[in-house]
Amino acid sequence: MREMGNWNEYFIEYLATDREAAIDYLQLTLEEYLADDDLPFFLKCLRTFIASQGGVVEICKRTGIDTETLSNMFANEDATRLLDMFSSLLNALKHRPVIENTNAKHLSPIKQMPTNQ
Repeated sequence: MREMGNWNEYFIEYLATDREAAIDYLQLTLEEYLADDDLPFFLKCLRTFIASQGGVVEICKRTGIDTETLSNMFANEDATRLLDMFSSLLNALKHRPVIENTNAKHLSPIKQMPTNQ
């Protein structure tokens, strides 16, 4: 019989086994942050997502981000201020980021912005 863990452990395991659910969770987390600006909650959810994807070291291997840099993002006040500024900028422009699979067939290629010549 499997030993019972806490809810967070169960949820991390669930997200680790269901990639679509993990991406949906990340999108929802981002949308909630942009709606209510609750940065501590957003960072906690981001930590949960990262744990479900193998942890900081694994994410850093896949992204090429230095482990210390990613770890410091959660503790560094400058990084959290940057995230807050990005959120404010998007809200002012009435836009929001969307997390999409870049391998999805339904995505159209990025169009070049016209330039004034």
